[in-house]
Amino acid sequence: MKQLNVDVAVIGGGTAGLGAYRAAKSHTNSVVMIEGSVYGTTCARVGCMPSKLLIAAAESVHQIEKAPGFGVYPQGETKINGREVMDRVKRERDRFVGFVLESVDEIPAQDKISGYAKFVDDNTLVIDEHTKINAKRVVIATGSRPAYPAVWNELGDKLIVNDDVFDWDDLPSSVAVFGPGVIGLELGQALHRLGVDVKVFGLGGQIGPLTDPEVMSYAEKSFQDELYLDANVNVESMKRIESSEGDKVEIQFINHQGDLDTFVVDYVLAATGRRPNTDKLDIENTSVELDNKGVPVAEPYTMQTSVEHIFIAGDASNQIPLLHEAADQGKIAGDNAGRFPDIRAGLRRSTISAVFTDPQIAMVGESYRQLTDRLGDCGCFATGEVSFENQGRSRVMLRNKGILHVYAEQGTGRFLGAEMIGPDAEHLAHLLAWAHQSKMTVSEMLDMPFYHPVIEEGVRTALRDVNAKLHLGPEMIKHCLDCGPGC
Repeated sequence: MKQLNVDVAVIGGGTAGLGAYRAAKSHTNSVVMIEGSVYGTTCARVGCMPSKLLIAAAESVHQIEKAPGFGVYPQGETKINGREVMDRVKRERDRFVGFVLESVDEIPAQDKISGYAKFVDDNTLVIDEHTKINAKRVVIATGSRPAYPAVWNELGDKLIVNDDVFDWDDLPSSVAVFGPGVIGLELGQALHRLGVDVKVFGLGGQIGPLTDPEVMSYAEKSFQDELYLDANVNVESMKRIESSEGDKVEIQFINHQGDLDTFVVDYVLAATGRRPNTDKLDIENTSVELDNKGVPVAEPYTMQTSVEHIFIAGDASNQIPLLHEAADQGKIAGDNAGRFPDIRAGLRRSTISAVFTDPQIAMVGESYRQLTDRLGDCGCFATGEVSFENQGRSRVMLRNKGILHVYAEQGTGRFLGAEMIGPDAEHLAHLLAWAHQSKMTVSEMLDMPFYHPVIEEGVRTALRDVNAKLHLGPEMIKHCLDCGPGC
């Protein structure tokens, strides 16, 4: 077995791992990156980018369907060529992956080790029984994988995860999506708009990442107006069957009317969450403290675990599983592993997340649940609201669905966070995230310029509402004249 002694070993070559490797290399040349699968990052291969390509195709169909609302009538039947849709998805996906691979190719060959790493102790790793590494410091950046009930494996190749969708050569005729979270909502709606017969099922009533009851309720109704969604379904049975059209999956469930219903589908898409890959590291051989799910606990500003020379970053951690978070965490973990023992706190940005459905969902700063958990029922924060149903610019574009809640602190007026579903929520969330990171008050945010007519005027309406509830500004005026007509 080959023996190596290194300053830093980075386990994983995804977004967090690549960031950690580069950051550590700025302090020492003795760094290796261990990758057991293919390079290319979850985002580029099976996550952010291919899903947005599928969503973009679905949006183009939806725009045609909306055209009669403007008095515009496309001639003839809209034809969706599933093979061409998936061909573009895969071609562009491969292009994005290629950019990542180009950066990986620039890494010296001696710094890249292929295989799956397992801990022997706090400083020793074995890679596929071909290499033994003694590392002074370790960064765990092993990412995550889809998680679903083990009994579903009985469905065989009729059970798929989001990774599998982007290898399709053609669109199927029917799919049951289990899990109305980020992945389930995005893919479910996109497939529905591309002509696939889709039903979305969930348990517990959760919709996306939302925690504000009013915003979540609005989101549920909005999606139910377009496609079948039951966020708390009662499934009686789910089994693989043979039919004249080939193997299918038969799902028997209680529908919205309380009746037993049957849905026969080509595939069951499991979008029921992801689990960190740390369970495959033999991490029990280390002294690292784990949470109740078996995931290493890390200090969020240094990414240091309970073992001072072991760091963790990205989806492998018990923190937010988003690309920009993985990149930040990887840089922090790698920097501290490289400069150890001179540990430094890294920049942690305000929380921001988006779901690319239509309407879009977004969250910024502290969520409603976090605020109520932290502040309880003391009335220490107020909620401002705006509906996009009568918001001027939104109505002009026939995109007037949605609601925005902004949260602010009593006394100081500081902006604390927001949850929303609505048009261009991805852009509104960025404005609010910048304000949150700058620790702005609602009054300071209202001093910023707002053009007319734009969707952002809805943000101003919500801010004015919360400012009035904080008793820091005047009561809301219906059809405020300085907003122009329709605001």
